Amino acid sequence: MFTIGQEELDAVAKVLNSGKLFRYTEDGECDRFEQRYAQHLGVDHVGMCASGTMALTAALIGVNVGPGDEVIVPAHTYMATAVAVLGVGAIPVIIDVDESICLDPVALDEAVGPRTKAVIPVHMWGQPCDMDAIMAVARKHKLIVIEDACQAVGGGYRGKMLGTIGHIGAFSFNYFKNMSCGEGGAVVTSDDDAFKRAQCAIDAHRYYWNDPDSDFNGFAFPGARASEIEGAIMNVQLDRLPGMLDTMRRHKQRILEETATTGLTQTPLHSLDDECGISIMYQLPDAERAERFAAATSGTILAKTGRHTYNEWHPILTHRGGPNPGLNPYEMPQNKGCRMDYSADMLPRSLDILARTVRLGNSPDHTDQRVTERIQVIKAAAAEALSVPA
Repeated sequence: MFTIGQEELDAVAKVLNSGKLFRYTEDGECDRFEQRYAQHLGVDHVGMCASGTMALTAALIGVNVGPGDEVIVPAHTYMATAVAVLGVGAIPVIIDVDESICLDPVALDEAVGPRTKAVIPVHMWGQPCDMDAIMAVARKHKLIVIEDACQAVGGGYRGKMLGTIGHIGAFSFNYFKNMSCGEGGAVVTSDDDAFKRAQCAIDAHRYYWNDPDSDFNGFAFPGARASEIEGAIMNVQLDRLPGMLDTMRRHKQRILEETATTGLTQTPLHSLDDECGISIMYQLPDAERAERFAAATSGTILAKTGRHTYNEWHPILTHRGGPNPGLNPYEMPQNKGCRMDYSADMLPRSLDILARTVRLGNSPDHTDQRVTERIQVIKAAAAEALSVPA
């Protein structure tokens, strides 16, 4: 969370003072945010929910993914991406990322099997996937594309908003995101049928509250809807988002330009002008030099970010996909023919890339002087790290 203050406090106080805390109220804050965010993204539908994981789960349900299906996910993403696949009874198939830290389109093309129904490209650390290449592979194999934009709220790709390029998208608004209400999420799409199913996944009672005369035949699912307090905060956060992103993009572009001659390899970028700008990432020749560079810049090595890399997804590696065998997708007879043989070292290329990649966080609160100082630190750290013999 970058900024939260008096405006959010005032918005929450207004909701509390109104006594209308249930989200299905006339002129409610959640409804207002959903309408505004849909307009911001250029989609027909936005449905708020309690988390990004819930948004991904609802998106998968929306496009009819379930037992018997494989869903391809990248080796580097928060574990929730794969957990959501298990949550609908399907099996995650994990493939390599490339040097952009996002899903490798070539690996995707090679990984598609007879049971592969969908792919979840993840815009990691605010940087867009190569969506043109991914969508081309998806068309070739008739795959459904669920965009995980949980880490890239407000970002774009070649003039299009992230989360809107595939068939359906998911966002997270938790504490660590650049637009946040502490916890929260949203599923977005322009597919009417997919949205009805996704909304039912979020709240099985939605159509009783919002449209009691609807002929939609809903279903029961233990989803998690958002509250009016979350909606109130998000309406304020949405007002702040464009200015914050503009500042971070400007600072990132300056940092990359002024460190271009240091010998550092910048992480490949697919849409610098449109992305969030929340991360500056460099790839060092080897893990040892990455360690030295990270220490000197207070950066983070991507292989050491917790549950973001597949080799630390212990419940998935050990097939603990549900609370009992009947609810564990790995034990379901429909999934018997799905690929589910995992090992911690099965994707050495991804592990090598992540061990050599250092992320420096960006902030809209940084002044021009602070950016100048960071550039100086990066240049000095590069000179020291790259002087170490191979």
